This record gives sequence, structure tokens and C-alpha cells, in this order.
Amino acid sequence: MKVIKIDKNQWTQGVDAARKSYQLFGPVKIKENYCFAPLQGTQQPDMNVVDTVLSPKSAVFPQTEKLLSATLDASKPAHHLMKRADTDYSPRAVIGIRPFDARAIDLVKLNFDTKEYRDPYWCDAHDATTFVGLAVNTPSQFDFSTSMGSGPFDEKGLDVLLVDTDSAYLAKVITEKGQAFMACAGFDQEATPDDVQKIEALKKTAEQAITTKVDTDNLKEKSLLDLHQAPFWDDVAFSCINCGTCTFVCPTCWCFDIQDETKGNDTIRFRNWDSCMSPLFTLHGSGHNPRGEKTQRVRQRFMHKLKYFLDKYDQGTMCVGCGRCVKSCPVNIDIREVCNLMNAYEPQK
Repeated sequence: MKVIKIDKNQWTQGVDAARKSYQLFGPVKIKENYCFAPLQGTQQPDMNVVDTVLSPKSAVFPQTEKLLSATLDASKPAHHLMKRADTDYSPRAVIGIRPFDARAIDLVKLNFDTKEYRDPYWCDAHDATTFVGLAVNTPSQFDFSTSMGSGPFDEKGLDVLLVDTDSAYLAKVITEKGQAFMACAGFDQEATPDDVQKIEALKKTAEQAITTKVDTDNLKEKSLLDLHQAPFWDDVAFSCINCGTCTFVCPTCWCFDIQDETKGNDTIRFRNWDSCMSPLFTLHGSGHNPRGEKTQRVRQRFMHKLKYFLDKYDQGTMCVGCGRCVKSCPVNIDIREVCNLMNAYEPQK
């Protein structure tokens, strides 16, 4: 694996060179918070941000996305036909994505790119994207990624992994897409063996800094019905106010709604993020709601993340340990505690 050394004095110049061939996304400050967003003009990604409120999943799965358009105007071509909306799928790069967020996109791909069906919108965006990761040298108190199949230096889902060594970035080039990005940016100085050893030392220190341990080893063997009927769900859901914050900050939540907007003779079909924590999410046209109670919705969220996904795909849980839901929940519901409850649960005989 090739490792490139990037002097930070050359970083801005390289990013500017890359933006000539790529749409760039990176962490930027929006009002009082940091989020991943398209880099406008000469805007640079803020590489000093410890964490962003939202993950960069919107680079491939926008919060609002045009899917189809149609017109009833007979004077226009292809009238009365639904056609795919024009979308720019030119090369793009997400700079500064954390390893757990890249792992999350890999997990979400299991849902959008299957043997039976390929979601063209998600997959085309994913295929066009190069993921330039940034290792987490100093994990936050909410980070439990090492328990969930990821880690502060995890390379899964990344094309390049940047490691901050104060005066320089050491870039591990993982894929051909990553190599193409490095070449476009003009980064080509090969790192020394001492630099490579420095990466391993920083990795070891970062992994040791994560002291939170979440147990998942028993989840696979647990009976789905036993967990569904466990007595602790009322207690877990007691304080929930159904705000849906946990689902919107989660990098692996993929639920969406489809809506049509019509103006005159023209219609556009949109896909919008949705949340299983909303009472409207499962409301039938008949008026029946199979998850009309708060406890049912809270149970659904955790069962999906920690049991249904695990049973269906056998690729670990649908949680990467980023800790955003723990940090953002206004009533302090903690997925780490729920996971440990589920993992240790034994039904009474």
C-alpha cells in the first residue's frame, strides 16, 4: 500500500487543484455547527473539526433528491412520460470523512445495491464519489467505534486515509480511485518507513483511548421474538419525546419518503429523508397504524439497528459507534446501554 506525505503548507494548493476535476465536499461551519457540505468557490474543508453534527451521507443520499419529472404540456418533448431527473454525477470527493462514517456508507450499500435491485440514484452517486478519510487521533467520549466493527483508523469504505501528524498528512492510498485523486491534487511525495511506523503508533494510541466497551457477541444467537417481547422496552422508551433527532444524525439511517410536487402541468417526484420515530411513518391509508405507540417505535429503531440488520446481512450491527445519537439525544437515551441490555437479555423460563 502506497503512503504519501503531504506537507500542510501544500494542502490548500492540492485541494484547489483537485476541485478542477472533482466536486468537493468537506466539513464546514454552518451557523453554530459543523456539517459536511459542498465546498463553494475557494472554500477549504475544516480538518480540525473533531466531529460534525450530521454525517457526510448526504453526498450520496441527499436529504431531498429529485427522482423523476413529467409534464402534461403537449408542446414539450416526452410529454405525459415520467423520466429520470437530470442529476450531476460527475466525479466528487468527500474530504475529511471519518472512518466510522465511511464504514456506515459501506453498510448502507447493502440495502441500496443488492442482487435483486440496484437503486440507480444512490449507486450512481456512490460510484462517482471518492472518499478521502481522516483518521481520528483523539476519539471523543462518545466514540465507541471499536466495539462496532470500525475504529479510529479503520480503512473500510475509504479510498484514501489521511493521518494528521501535526506538520503533515500521511495519506494511505487504498484504491485506484484514491490514487487518481492524489494524482489530480499533485500529492506524490512518498513517505519514509519512519512515517509509516508513526501511523501505527498513532493508531494504537487512538484505539487505546476508546474506553467504552459495548457487547454485541450474543446478539446473533438471541431469539428475535424474545428480544421483541423483552420487558425493558417501556423503560427505554419512557423519556423519548419522538423528536427523531437520533435518526437524522445517524449515518446508517436510510428511511425515506416519496412525494410529488405539481405546479401547473409540471410534476417532480422527490425522495426525502424520513424517520421511523415519526408516528406518521407507518400510518396506513386505512387509518391503522401498526406502530402507533411510542414504545413500539423506539423498539423498532433499536431492533433494526442491532438485530434485524444483523440477522439479514450478517455484516455486524447497523451501528458504527460514532456516538452522534448519544450526544444529540435531548433526553439521554443511550444506544450503548440498550445494546448491552439486548446482548445480555435472557427470557424467564
